[in-house]
Amino acid sequence: QVQLVESGGGLVQSGGSLRLSCAASGSFFSFNYMGWYRQVAGKERELVAQISIGDSTTYANSVKGRFTLSRDSAKNTVYLQMNSLKPEDTTVYYCNVVLYPTGRNIWGQGTQVTVSS
Repeated sequence: QVQLVESGGGLVQSGGSLRLSCAASGSFFSFNYMGWYRQVAGKERELVAQISIGDSTTYANSVKGRFTLSRDSAKNTVYLQMNSLKPEDTTVYYCNVVLYPTGRNIWGQGTQVTVSS
């Protein structure tokens, strides 16, 4: 079993910062991808940022220049530093990992980010 433990969500004013953390534990070899998605009510879950096994990072256009994804491989942890937050960033953020070599998709429980105007 692989478990993801998320932390770092909360309430912040517009223009503020938050850092989300996601730590993976359990039985696994490695990850194809680690990253974060978010889902606004009534819409599909969308990719925010992810990092590949080859350290290639992808960001949603809406967060480029504001969010930074990083990984601590020794701790099996991925971090999402969110700066210049906007009210439209308000939603639930989900950690996601895709295991290597199985390709199994694992989701965290979600953490709420609220940005007040």
